[in-house]
Amino acid sequence: MRASSIAVALAIAAGGSVAAADWPQWRGPHGTGVADEKDLPVRWSATENVAWTAALGGVGVSTPIVVGDRVFVTSQIGAGVRRPGNHPRLAQGMDAAGAGERALGASRGTPAGAADDRTFFLLEAFHRADGRRLWEYRVEAAGPLPGVHDKHNLASPSPVTDGQLVYAWFGTGQLTALDMSGRRVWERHLGKEIAPFTINWGHASSPALYQDLLILLCDHTPASYLLAVDKRTGKDRWKADRGRGRSSYSTPFVVEAATGAELIVNSSERVDAYDPKTGAFLWHVGGSNQYPIPSPAFHNGILYFSRGYRSGPYMAVRPGGRGDVSASHVVWEVPTGAPYVSSLVYDAGLIYMANDVGAITVVDAETGRKVWQQRVGGIFSASPVAADGKIYFVSETGETIVMRSGREPAVIARNDLGERAVASLAVSNGQLFIRTDDRLFCIGKAR
Repeated sequence: MRASSIAVALAIAAGGSVAAADWPQWRGPHGTGVADEKDLPVRWSATENVAWTAALGGVGVSTPIVVGDRVFVTSQIGAGVRRPGNHPRLAQGMDAAGAGERALGASRGTPAGAADDRTFFLLEAFHRADGRRLWEYRVEAAGPLPGVHDKHNLASPSPVTDGQLVYAWFGTGQLTALDMSGRRVWERHLGKEIAPFTINWGHASSPALYQDLLILLCDHTPASYLLAVDKRTGKDRWKADRGRGRSSYSTPFVVEAATGAELIVNSSERVDAYDPKTGAFLWHVGGSNQYPIPSPAFHNGILYFSRGYRSGPYMAVRPGGRGDVSASHVVWEVPTGAPYVSSLVYDAGLIYMANDVGAITVVDAETGRKVWQQRVGGIFSASPVAADGKIYFVSETGETIVMRSGREPAVIARNDLGERAVASLAVSNGQLFIRTDDRLFCIGKAR
């Protein structure tokens, strides 16, 4: 790692911060998929109520983030490595392609003059007012490329920003911090420094910010660990070893409990909590789960999370415990029915989830009891977003289903972009940002 003190000084001097209307990370300002905005778009198509669209330089499934007048997106350029063997699908008992479940689109070509077998990672910045590209930053993939599921690539982690720097992490372990003008501040390659990023189907966890720390979950076969680095310099602040053989595709999530801040990790062995300031272990709950992908929601002192995999368990847990909290802090638990990939979202006393067979399920947040379930069709990998009394569900077919929040099912609109969409949508300043394989859409009135 080489950190440039001059670049750091310039980035800090430039100022910048995250505002209430920004979407600075995957799942938004609170990390819960909840937007504190009103009068959001409800109806659109590929040509109607679209402020602008922008072609991306590569392909991928990471979520766009928004801060100030900039929208950031990561992608991969050039071919990757498809993991050998059968690739499981969410669609069960039906033709997956016919249901709208497809592989990630063809990779963009490599830059002029580059060898055909080279792979690059790309972070692009777009102007939120009109979608023009402000800058792009390319990182050549270094070292052996891990094999991935054919529905994503090594650019699956979403970027995160504090308004001064933007951090992009890729499935080789390469990590880059840039200022708002696209100048490199520091870089690291965890896959070379610590252990290879070897995980079944490829790395997908996004980085998380907490105070002056950038927190990275690396639950992989050779070595499983949590790493916190100084967000300004990239230097290690603490590292929590988690043994060998764990796996996780989930993004770490920090909550403020009555006893202090807690860092929540959903992994193949169980759910763990750590002190985000020091990496000290706090508590654990739940049993093993083969493919842990979802991240928790949090409201009024209660964590709501699903474990992922096929129709796995979901539960409500009070933070603040120590050791095994299964008997002391679990508010309720439902043993089956949660989505494989998509996370839960809380709104007005209800928990919403979209499962793998096109059904929306709503449960009471206080008891876990099912309130209603309705089949709407579609394949859901993106996590839902709650805003202004509505819940937005993005299907892999590119259709966003808008439902009214409440104890009776009510579909307000179905909006089809006609392109594959696996990324969760972003909300900022009255607009929606939807990333398809190779295009970015800004939905709503031009601003």
